[in-house]
Amino acid sequence: MDEQLKLIKEEALSAIAAAETPESLNDIRVNVLGKKGSLTALLKGLRDVAPEDRPAAGQKINDVRGEIEKALADAQDNAQKKEQAARLAVEQIDVTLPAKHHTGGHSHPCTIALREMERIFIGMGYEVVEGPEIEKDYYNFEALNIPANHPAKDEQDTFYINADMLLRTQTSSTQIHEMEKGRIPIRMISPGRVYRADEVDATHSPVFHQVEGLVVDKGITFADLKGTLAEFSRQLFGPETKVRFRPHHFPFTEPSAEMDVSCFKCGGKGCSFCKGEGWIEILGCGMVHPHVLEMSGIDPDEYTGFAFGVGLERIALLKYGIDDMRLIYENDIRFLEQF
Repeated sequence: MDEQLKLIKEEALSAIAAAETPESLNDIRVNVLGKKGSLTALLKGLRDVAPEDRPAAGQKINDVRGEIEKALADAQDNAQKKEQAARLAVEQIDVTLPAKHHTGGHSHPCTIALREMERIFIGMGYEVVEGPEIEKDYYNFEALNIPANHPAKDEQDTFYINADMLLRTQTSSTQIHEMEKGRIPIRMISPGRVYRADEVDATHSPVFHQVEGLVVDKGITFADLKGTLAEFSRQLFGPETKVRFRPHHFPFTEPSAEMDVSCFKCGGKGCSFCKGEGWIEILGCGMVHPHVLEMSGIDPDEYTGFAFGVGLERIALLKYGIDDMRLIYENDIRFLEQF
């Protein structure tokens, strides 16, 4: 047994010295000290040794086990140090390099303007309603009192998908959907993306956003429209803001008007921002046409209403002093970081 024990010890220590990785050292541990290892098998063979010689033989085996375990521990430590040194050599960090700068995102100027408008109207008791961007011709035109031969239906102005479907040119179609539900009174705004075949320039884009409003109830008058829009303008542009209404024509409202606000840069005195006029055109509005109410299933003899529509980009341009609409969509970080 002594010769066998000596051989196991020499082979184990030799294999430990030659091992280069923690994995190979673990294999040696299993082959020598494991349940089926050579040293364990020798220990089990003590039952064949004379009883009086077993203590001495067992002590020798334990001494060899201790030497092998110590050699394994030292080799394991050295192997881990070598592995760590190799990784550090490959994964060196240059502490002189500048740190990566992470910038946080923020809302787009149009989003900021929309949230402000929604806050104002929700505070007045309105609800925000969204509708489909791909719309039927009926809801986009006919239900809004725009007949088939109206110039607005010309394909040069509207993106048609087929004879009956198109990309909506205004969010007024959402108002028709709400009126058809018959849940009166109605107090709503309908923000959303709209499409028109416009050339891209400083004030036009084929894709832009509108925010349209609608109120339908008993006893609604033009005075309600003026008071609502005056309060909206004061909250959006400042408490000193004044409004004026100029006669206009829209097929879906009667009477109709364009609304101007006093220049919030010069207070109405006249400056380059308002082109010396003291007023800035901001939106179109009017009383809902009786025929529009009828086509939506609402009795115009019992109910009246008013509607208005404003371009979201126009509000953002005016509020933040942006002189070119294209800046909003070009995603120039130098521009967007100003908001």
